[in-house]
Amino acid sequence: MSADTAPTTPPTAGTARPEPALRVGSRSFASRLLVGTGKYRDFDETRRAIEASGAQIVTVAIRRTNIGQNRGEPNLLEVLSPSRYTILPNSAGCYSAQDAVRTLRLARELLDGHNLCKLEVLGDAHTLYPNMTETLSAAKTLVADGFEVMVYCSDDPIMAKQLEEIGCVAVMPLASLIGSGMGILNPWNLQIIIGNAQVPVVVDAGVGTASDAAIAMELGCDAVLMNTAIAAAKDPVLMASAMKKAVEAGREAFLAGRMPKKLYSAAPSSPVTGLITPSAGKA
Repeated sequence: MSADTAPTTPPTAGTARPEPALRVGSRSFASRLLVGTGKYRDFDETRRAIEASGAQIVTVAIRRTNIGQNRGEPNLLEVLSPSRYTILPNSAGCYSAQDAVRTLRLARELLDGHNLCKLEVLGDAHTLYPNMTETLSAAKTLVADGFEVMVYCSDDPIMAKQLEEIGCVAVMPLASLIGSGMGILNPWNLQIIIGNAQVPVVVDAGVGTASDAAIAMELGCDAVLMNTAIAAAKDPVLMASAMKKAVEAGREAFLAGRMPKKLYSAAPSSPVTGLITPSAGKA
């Protein structure tokens, strides 16, 4: 089934009310887990892990993965068909706005005019932290050129809002550094970004295990994107399945509304009336 024709409610048992689809630009998706395709042992493991994740959006680093630009080499699209998945080309490995724009224009040609993309412009090769000056510049060019831009960014609420105002269809703040597995280091900034945003907020980078994904969704993020957390696990396919469940559980918990946090509670959870008491005169 094509992601563009996905049902508007995810296949989650026990959901008390219909769940609206994740709307990204002109497309709708049932799954709120987005996954990458790098760092797996081979294309077969990639395929099995992505199937287990239930993801509908699959991101591909154009500079590192062949989707038709290198003839005669194995093509990822022969394993992950665009008729089944929405392929999200990204500009990973680019360090300037010019390189990122050129890379994503190439991807659009290779994918027959597909205009949904993930913009990344990195600041340095050591931390892979985003260069926000170059990211803003590239975003302006791509939006003007008709792209629907999902953008990797810092967890700076002001920068995230500026990217939305430029016309990006989703902002993707990091939870912690790419590939670090450190989880969500600054939930307060994420909450500010979520509170200010009129477009989807997708945590991108830093997720290490299922609880990190659940926390992101409990905070109110619209989706989570991950690659290393699955691909670098001892059992990537099993971890992909765990991440699918974590995202669904976190989303349901967010919609349900958690109880308030208290230092202590004077109201016991068990009834205090109708208790059985010892008979009079007995010890």
